[in-house]
Amino acid sequence: MSKKSGVKYPLEVKMKAIEMKSDGIPVKKIQEALNIKSESQVYAWWYWYRDGQLHRLEQGAGKQYTFGHGPEGSTKEEVLINQNKALKAHVEILKKYIQLERKWYLK
Repeated sequence: MSKKSGVKYPLEVKMKAIEMKSDGIPVKKIQEALNIKSESQVYAWWYWYRDGQLHRLEQGAGKQYTFGHGPEGSTKEEVLINQNKALKAHVEILKKYIQLERKWYLK
């Protein structure tokens, strides 16, 4: 049984691909110029950049940052900000669930 060996691209390659995409260069040409295997990889980097998720460009393949399995942050303040965002998201989800539950019981 062999492991799937993913290609790891340095941050410089990712940033160059994003720069080329923002200049309007087609993805196929970006792939050829930077020797990137997958078209979808360039799009993923572009979406992360567009959505302001620059920290994702530095993460390793398969890391689950959503569930707290990624880097904790460089400062204590950053860690607290990330924890605060996660807790707010949990509260919002619970509020929505409670609203749905009320609707179920009213039926």
